[in-house]
Formats: sequence, structure tokens, C-alpha cells
Amino acid sequence: MTTEITDAYVQEQLHEGLRCIGCGATMQIDDPEKAGYLPMAALKKSIDSEALFCRRCFRLRHYNEIQPVELTDADFANLLHQISDTRALIVYVIDAFDVTGSEISGLPRFVGQDNPILVVANKVDLLPRLLNKNRLKNWLQAELKTQGIKPIDIFLTSAKHPQNLDDLLDTIDHFREGRDVYVVGVTNVGKSTLINQIIKAGTGVQDLITTSRFPGTTLDRIEIPLADGKKLIDTPGIIKRDQMAHILTDKDLKFALPKNEIKPRTYQLNPEQTIFIGGLARFDFELGQRIAVTAYFENNLNLHRTKLSGADDFYDRHAGELLAPSPYGTKTDLIKHEFSITEDSDIVFAGLGWISIPAGVKVAGWAPKGVSVLIRKAMI
Repeated sequence: MTTEITDAYVQEQLHEGLRCIGCGATMQIDDPEKAGYLPMAALKKSIDSEALFCRRCFRLRHYNEIQPVELTDADFANLLHQISDTRALIVYVIDAFDVTGSEISGLPRFVGQDNPILVVANKVDLLPRLLNKNRLKNWLQAELKTQGIKPIDIFLTSAKHPQNLDDLLDTIDHFREGRDVYVVGVTNVGKSTLINQIIKAGTGVQDLITTSRFPGTTLDRIEIPLADGKKLIDTPGIIKRDQMAHILTDKDLKFALPKNEIKPRTYQLNPEQTIFIGGLARFDFELGQRIAVTAYFENNLNLHRTKLSGADDFYDRHAGELLAPSPYGTKTDLIKHEFSITEDSDIVFAGLGWISIPAGVKVAGWAPKGVSVLIRKAMI
């Protein structure tokens, strides 16, 4: 005979600190707008389950429906800052396709200057296969140096299509030296997907941690016990508001974020020509000799070349239709960022992709207000 679960029993368990296994939030039954909410009736049914999910995670997992929560950027940063008081191995996950957009400024300050950092470059399956892996590692090493990070190693992988997971586990185990492991990164770099693969490899359990393409899915630290009594901890993703994902509708995210290997698109451009990147961004070749540029974006994202002189009017007439998707699902003002290029470079649209350009030209990148456009040394 099944014992009836009472309201008092639920309240007692809540007082002891029940957590959602999907996002790590503390469970509560009082406020549907706050993290960890689950109605009393639903909580009674699942409270003794090994897979206790809040309503937000349940809806995200089963209906692909995202609900906003009240955590601020400062909340995420404070949760991450707690690591500095521990002795741990830091696994810093970055997005190989969006390296610049997935950087955490001042990471050593957050996680402790004495804690070693192992960098895991995820989503390498999105990069063109022609890219030499050793050259990519060297390029990443130089990029990380500008952040003040000297990693003990750089590991290339794909959490979505893992082929070297055992090697990664061996690498983590080698460098942790009996310590806890904290996995850190900004939102949408694939941290939780990576940890799910680790859990699956160790226990056979699939998709334990809630994952999605939406920023900010993990809301608090999630602890997974290791064989020696230490823990592997998934931390909340630091939200970077300058990423394109934050100004896209749920429907448009799938058109803007790459899902498969990027097929580079090369254009021969004369001065005063423009390339629109859907309705989301724009590249202007303002001054210089005729050049070849190569664009790296989601394969299904429409790129449209036109004359610079009529580009403003063209955008006004076609944003959201020919030029789609567009920010917030409608036309919006794009902000101009100008650059004089002195070496072969990439002009990067944070969270969206980049265009490779040669030295000796003047260019401009346009993006919605708040989305970063910047120049870096060419990756490819």
C-alpha cells in the first residue's frame, strides 16, 4: 500500500532544500514567477522521484517552452564567484564557433588565481573541416592570453556529437588531482550538454540536466558525485547581453544559430558594397581595393549583397521579409561600428558569426543596439 504524501511532509522537504535536478533551482510552491516553482499537487506526485523537475524545466523539456525567471546577471556572477574560495579544477567551456562571444572577462578573478583552468572548446563540429586543429589550438592560446588566462591544456570537442569523450574524462581526471571540478562558461556554450554526456558515459542516464538553445537554462549549481567522493559541479552560465541570442524570438533562434558544419561563403566585393546577414546585421566594405571576403554563418541564414548607397533604404523596405529573420521579429535600428583593418582579421557579430577580411581596408559592421561587433585576428 502506498503511503499518502501530506502537505506537511512536502513542507518539511522544502524546508530542507529540495532542488530541481534539471536547472539546480531551489524548489518552491509559492510564486509561479520565481525559479524552482512547482504546484503542490504536482510536487506531491513527484517529490520522492529521482527526477524532480520544476515546472519551468518540465515545460522546456517536454514542450520546448521557455519561461523567464527573476535571476539577474549579478546573481549568476555571485554564484560563480563562490568558486574562488575552493580548491578545484576549473573546466572553462567556450564555444569554438563563437569564441569572442563566449569569453568570461576576468575569469581568474571569479574562480581563484590558484585554481588551474582546463579550456574545453566545444562545438568544433560547426567549424569547417579544413581548419587545422593544431592551428586552432594555437589561435585559441593567443586569444586566451588576451584574457589573462594561461590554461593547463586546451581540449577540442563536440558535446552534441562526442567522439573523444573518454579522452576528455581522462584529461579531467588527470588534472583534477583529487579535487572537485567546476564547469564554467557563458550561456549557450553547451556546458550542460557536455555534462549530460559525461553522466551518460558514467551511469547510462540520458539528459538529466535540462538543456536548450535558450540562454540561462541552468539557474544554480548542479552537483554530480564522482567515484572518489568529490563532485563535478555545473555552474550557471554567465549571461552576456551582447550576444545575438538575447534579441531574437524563440522561433528565430533556430534560423540564426548554426546546427551543422558551417559552409563558408566567399564574395568578391568592390568598395561601397554591402552584405546583409538576414535582417540581423550588416557588413559594409567602405574603402580599399577589390577584395574577397568569406562569411561564416548558419548555412540557412540568407546573405544578400547590395550597393552601400542604397543599403539603408533597402533595409527599411525588406527587413523581416527578404531580410529575415530580424531582431525581435520586426525591423529595428542597427548601430554602426567602423574599423580600419591593419592585418587579416575577422569582423565578429557576437553570437551570430563572422566575416574574414584582408588587411588594408576600411569596413563597418552593423548590429542591433547592445550586440557587440568587434575585430579579432583571423581564425581561418
